[in-house]
Amino acid sequence: MSAVEAKAAEEKPRRPWRDNVEAVTMAIIVAVMLKYFLIEAYKIPTGSMQPTLMGNPETGIFDRVLVDKLSYHYRAPKRFEVAVFKYPLDRSMNYIKRIAGVGPEWLRIENGDLWRSDRPENDPPRYESDWEVLRRPKNVQADTWKALDVGAPGRLQWRRMDNASAWEVSEDRIVAAGDGALRLPSNSSFMDDFMDGYPREVREKLVKRRGIPSANNPIGDLRFEAEVQAEAECLEVVLELREGTRIYTFTLPGPAAPENETPSILARDLSRSARSPLSRDREVKLEPAWRLPAGADIELAVQNLDDRLAMEVDGEEVLSLEIPAATDQTSNLQLSVRGGGVEFEAVEIYRDIYYLSDQVKVSQWYVDEDHYVMLGDNTQDSSDSREWTLARYHLPDVDGGVEGNYRGEEENPQRVPGGELGTMFFFRDEWGTRHACLDSERRNAVPTNQLRSQVPREMITGRALIVFWPLKPSLKLWRLKWIR
Repeated sequence: MSAVEAKAAEEKPRRPWRDNVEAVTMAIIVAVMLKYFLIEAYKIPTGSMQPTLMGNPETGIFDRVLVDKLSYHYRAPKRFEVAVFKYPLDRSMNYIKRIAGVGPEWLRIENGDLWRSDRPENDPPRYESDWEVLRRPKNVQADTWKALDVGAPGRLQWRRMDNASAWEVSEDRIVAAGDGALRLPSNSSFMDDFMDGYPREVREKLVKRRGIPSANNPIGDLRFEAEVQAEAECLEVVLELREGTRIYTFTLPGPAAPENETPSILARDLSRSARSPLSRDREVKLEPAWRLPAGADIELAVQNLDDRLAMEVDGEEVLSLEIPAATDQTSNLQLSVRGGGVEFEAVEIYRDIYYLSDQVKVSQWYVDEDHYVMLGDNTQDSSDSREWTLARYHLPDVDGGVEGNYRGEEENPQRVPGGELGTMFFFRDEWGTRHACLDSERRNAVPTNQLRSQVPREMITGRALIVFWPLKPSLKLWRLKWIR
């Protein structure tokens, strides 16, 4: 190239519009690649995954979550992960639930807990020994405990017992002056209240939806947490979790206890029935001996969770005890002090998720290989694998009929009376297409009631990673957290 040609090339005019088009095109391509192959943002419209994910119109809280769409291309989904998937009965819709069943296996809901069995499909489990309880990983469990509201008007109240009249008791603080005891709740039992788990400021604005069951089932899986400071005269601190006729006693010796005393967990059944799975007392003690140090702040937690008792001190589990499953979960908690002089700060009481099984269409499945059962953390208000029902109709404009999600006569299908020709029939099929015809022209008016409770592997599109919004200063709420 000559010097004249080179200079002409350098002076060739640029085309800004072309640069802009190229930049916009690349931006669109990158955005599409991110959305369909890497990561995507979703808005949570309902409270079916509360407290893990929140969405309700009364407060205007609708969590925004980022979803990882890449990981499941390289590995299978895992149990207890929160996954986004195409709804099998309306594939135009994305659902987000927690993975509960992973095929091939049997899955069961009983007494609020999840159980699994490896028995083959043609030889179902027949004995209790065929089943094992499913326990969430520790980080998942930490996010799914539902905090209970204690001390506020109209909520759970402590009952003073055994000379505890001089104790100071508030919503999250207890000062034990002398011997005494407190019981919670003051009567009846802990129940599966629909409002449990919501922050107080949020709960006060919620409107309970008609038809949602609430506080119908006693809850046995409980957790007590507090920062404990014992004075020198304290002999012992005792926490009792009662479940039916059983008492689970967690004992911590105080500074004034004998030097050889040590923390312990004792499980006993007051019925003393020879047929009781807990017909003999079971006890475990900490070795070596240990007492609460005088004047020191100790983080204490005790819990009954999935047929396992545990005691934690300063965030470390120091004792645990396996127990047989309890069918009667009528429960309460009792806190006792001997010798007095103990302060309990930052008191929190939680209950576990109670999976409903007596008001849904299915509570036991055989889960096929490469299929999954999905459940919501808010089991009272979740359209999940327990109730998905297929409806099939023959319509005049569709050869072979259509199938889709049966959601009652007010949601899908819908009948709209009136008009010159008569009542109209509307039905959304499994692909999201809305069909319409005269109600008199359709056939198979009664749904098949065929359950479709499993999600095939190919319909799971991503794993929920993080909540990044909203910020609600008026409700003292900032929703920023990893999703476990």
